[in-house]
Amino acid sequence: MNNYDPIDKALNTSSTSIEVSTTPEGGCTKRKDQLNNVTGDIDKDYDYTRANLYSLIEKGQESLNGIMELAGESASPRAYEVAGQIIKSVADTTDKLMELQKKVKEIDETKNKPTNVTNNAMFVGSTTDLSKMLKDGFLNNNSKSE
Repeated sequence: MNNYDPIDKALNTSSTSIEVSTTPEGGCTKRKDQLNNVTGDIDKDYDYTRANLYSLIEKGQESLNGIMELAGESASPRAYEVAGQIIKSVADTTDKLMELQKKVKEIDETKNKPTNVTNNAMFVGSTTDLSKMLKDGFLNNNSKSE
């Protein structure tokens, strides 16, 4: 029997309880372990991705310098077209680096927020119906306890 039985009976609903094992400090041990593992993975993935993006940007800049030198010497329209594509590629990669920073910041913010679960019961009907149900439930409960 839980604390919600009279309410469930009066509203003709049912509720369930969820048992959560906690540490003496009040936190959930399984959740903390999972967060620590995820945090380690996120940090490792972030560092790896960041290093790869930096490497791609540097190689793109080197390629751009080489193609610009070639385009200047040959005055080839194709060389300038390739240079434009490399510029776009490097710019896209720098945008991805900034998006990575933003995503990691969002993950850090959501990681620090407490997670609360709220279960709401809803009654659909008029106030008269609700009053009758509550009155009947209250009277039935009082007659049982006597």
